[in-house]
Amino acid sequence: MKAYFLFTASGPVVILTSYNSIRHPELLEKLQAKGFDKFVAHEVSIEDTKARYGGHFDVVCTDLHESDHLRVLDYNGQRAYKNFRFNELGPPIYCEPE
Repeated sequence: MKAYFLFTASGPVVILTSYNSIRHPELLEKLQAKGFDKFVAHEVSIEDTKARYGGHFDVVCTDLHESDHLRVLDYNGQRAYKNFRFNELGPPIYCEPE
């Protein structure tokens, strides 16, 4: 499982996914269906993410099944933004439709 911090047009979002890459075509389709078609993604430590979200992380993670590869952990941009420091974000990955 991987965790990503996304800078989207509507604000920061934190997601969990079982895909090995944010650029996986099926994951990009699922993100687009949620309205996230253009964003900058940063991988974040799954351990740090779990520590910051506690029980909510466990609930969301438990609900992540093999056939359901995406969960939005945090839609609240202000909280997501405060939960991570810039130096904790992995290198930027730019995603936008062609």
